[in-house]
Amino acid sequence: MAFSVVMPALEMAQETGKLIAWRKKEGDRVAKGEPLLEIETDKAVVEVEAPADGILAGVNATVGADIPVGQTIAWIVAQGEKPPTESEQGAAAPAARGGLPAKSEPPSIDAAVANAPAPTVPTSSKISPKARRLAKELGVDLSTLRGSGPGGEILASDVQAAAAAPGASTAVPEREKSGRLEVPTSIGRLMAERTTQSWTTVPHFFVSREVEAAALNEFRARTVTEVERTHNVRISHTDLLVALAARTLLRHPRLNASWSAEGIRLHEHVHMGVAIAVNDGVVAAVIRNAHTASLADIAIQRRDVAERARAGKLRPADIADATFTISNLGMYQVSAFSAIIIPPQAAILAVGAIADRVVAVEGQPAVRSMMTLTLSCDHRVADGARAALFLQNLAETIREPERWVG
Repeated sequence: MAFSVVMPALEMAQETGKLIAWRKKEGDRVAKGEPLLEIETDKAVVEVEAPADGILAGVNATVGADIPVGQTIAWIVAQGEKPPTESEQGAAAPAARGGLPAKSEPPSIDAAVANAPAPTVPTSSKISPKARRLAKELGVDLSTLRGSGPGGEILASDVQAAAAAPGASTAVPEREKSGRLEVPTSIGRLMAERTTQSWTTVPHFFVSREVEAAALNEFRARTVTEVERTHNVRISHTDLLVALAARTLLRHPRLNASWSAEGIRLHEHVHMGVAIAVNDGVVAAVIRNAHTASLADIAIQRRDVAERARAGKLRPADIADATFTISNLGMYQVSAFSAIIIPPQAAILAVGAIADRVVAVEGQPAVRSMMTLTLSCDHRVADGARAALFLQNLAETIREPERWVG
C-alpha cells in the first residue's frame, strides 16, 4: 500500500510551506518516524518524519519550492511497487493515502487538480487574504497572475514571484534610499506578519503585578542539585514558572482558552508555549501537559526543544497546540515588558528579571527579591478581573512553590 507524503499544516491559517531539504533521495529506503524532509513555516524550520516504512518514490517537489498545504509531494511504497498515477490518486481511498497528519486535517489534494491550469483572471474567492495584502504592498496586478494553489488560488508565493520576476513593474516607484537594507528571512518576514496581524486584530489589554521571588529562588537552589543528580538536567526559573503557571491555569480556564468564530474553546490540558530566541527571531516551542509534568520532565522537554530550535531541527509537534505562552526576558536583565498574544491563544505572560528592590513590609522599608509579571490578554476571551485574579493566584503559588511542585 502506498502512503502519500503531503505538505502538512502546522499552524492556523498556514497556506504553504517552503521545502528546505530532503533528508532522503528517491529510491532510498525509509523507516517510519525518521526525518524525511525539512520545511520552513512562519515560525521555524521543522523536520517532517516519514509516515510509513518503505521506499521513497514519486518525488515531485524541489528544494526551495513553496508548496500548498495538503499537496502530495512524494510517496512511500513497498519494494517493487510503483507510486500511484494521477488517475489512481484521484480514486485512492483516504486510508491508502496515509500521509502526514495536518493540524486541521485537510484532505489530500488530488495531483490532477493541484496541477490544473488556473484561470487567468481570478475571482476574489481565488485569492488568499495574505496574497491580496502582499499584492497591495508590492504593487502587483492580481489579474495578471496564475495561481499555483488548490483550484488555481493565488497564494502569497505567487505574488512574491511576480514581484521578483525580471522586468516586473510595480505601482511603487523606485526611489534612492540611503543606508544598508537587511532582507529578513522567510521566518523573520512571516513572524512580522503574524505579530502585526495579532496586534491589529486581537483586542489586547495588559495587567502587571510585582511578585516576591525569594521563595522561588530558594526552592530552585534546593531543587537544582537533586534534579541534576537524578536526571542530569538543570532546572531554570523558566521551568519553575512553566510548572507553577500551568497549575494555576487549571483554576482559570478562560486564560487557557482560544478564540474562534464559533466561540471560546476551553482547553482541558495546558500545553505551555515557551518563547525561545533563535537567529531568525523567536520560536514558541511547546511543553506538553505542563500542568501534570514534573519539574524534571519540563526541564528535559525545554532543553530538548531549545536545542532543536537553535539547530533549526524542530519537529511539527514542537510548535503545535500551545494553549498559553510564557516569554521570559529576565536573563537579559529586562525589568518588565508586554508581549504580543499568539493567536488563537487568549493570553501570554511576560516575565522580567528578579532583582533586589526596596519595598514596604509592614509599613517599613525592606529589601526583597522581586519580579514583575505582565499578562497580555485577549479582551474577547477574558476581562480585567479574570486577569487580575489569575496573577493574584500565580503570585501566591510563586510564594509557596514546594506546595505545588514539590
